[in-house]
Amino acid sequence: MTESATRSAARRPLRTLPKAHLHLHFTGSMRHDTLLELAAREGVVLPDALVEDWPPQLSAADEKGWFRFQRLYDVARSVLRTEDDVRRLVREAAEDDAADGSRWLEIQVDPSGYAARFGGITAFTDLVLDAVADARARTGIGMAVVIAANRTRHPMDARTLARLAAQYADRGVVGFGLSNDERRGSTHEFAPAFRIAERAGLLLTPHGGELRGAEHARVCMDELRADRLGHGVRVAEDPALLDEVVSRGIALEVCPTSNVSLGVYSDLASVPVPTLLEAGATIALGADDPLLFGSRLAAQYATMRAAHDLDDATLASLARGSVTASRAPDDVKAQVHAEIDAWLAESPVGW
Repeated sequence: MTESATRSAARRPLRTLPKAHLHLHFTGSMRHDTLLELAAREGVVLPDALVEDWPPQLSAADEKGWFRFQRLYDVARSVLRTEDDVRRLVREAAEDDAADGSRWLEIQVDPSGYAARFGGITAFTDLVLDAVADARARTGIGMAVVIAANRTRHPMDARTLARLAAQYADRGVVGFGLSNDERRGSTHEFAPAFRIAERAGLLLTPHGGELRGAEHARVCMDELRADRLGHGVRVAEDPALLDEVVSRGIALEVCPTSNVSLGVYSDLASVPVPTLLEAGATIALGADDPLLFGSRLAAQYATMRAAHDLDDATLASLARGSVTASRAPDDVKAQVHAEIDAWLAESPVGW
């Protein structure tokens, strides 16, 4: 093998690449083994798709497909019964991220989905933030919370959650989002909730530009004033909009494995990360819901490396984008950027 071929084949390990994780849903972060253990303890009968057929075969190309995805998520959420369960989920999410090279994690949660079992949205938020503080101390990675409203619920519920998020803006909540099937509801009706969060200085990160195309990303940008787009990958379909995303500094939380699993793209090679990078977009790769899609953070980098033959400098730039787009403190960002530079300065495996 020639020296040039050897250099081309040599790659640095992606699990040691320092990075931030900005798109991870609460229940979706659960380990599969933990789900099985808690379900057995509580006598919850799990569907085959979460047991022997895991990870499930999913597609959200139509409402029936999304309903199946949401049903699996709801079943998984139902096994969380005690405060210790919540603390365990958060701790294990932090441990798994740390093992994948994450230095900063923003975990997204809709407290209203857990309120009935845990004493209301405020009590549950207190519990999550306490669990985050404990996980941060145990694992050494930075960790914060994004509170997200559910677009299948009334926009007034979103305002309630935005006020809740604003109350915790200096206590570990860094952002406000809008999740669930973006084909449901009227996005502009959630604008008042986002104005509440904006006045509190929270980062605004609604889901958009995934199940719906670039036109919905535009709505999230203009009506909700998004700082980041949850997914946002389909802005690649509109070059003028992509240019605007870049000029406005709106980061994209791209989740390749879930894009393919949900039928947004037919395969990983079709996820347009190179197009986005060539335009100058800031990208933060995310795992979305590892419990349902079967892969965590480092795997997102590995899939894009394999699908697009990305070199290590490009992968390092993706990691830098994730850190830049985060709400980590400036000193943390500077430290992680320096660690990324150090990773890139290392000799690749095989040299």
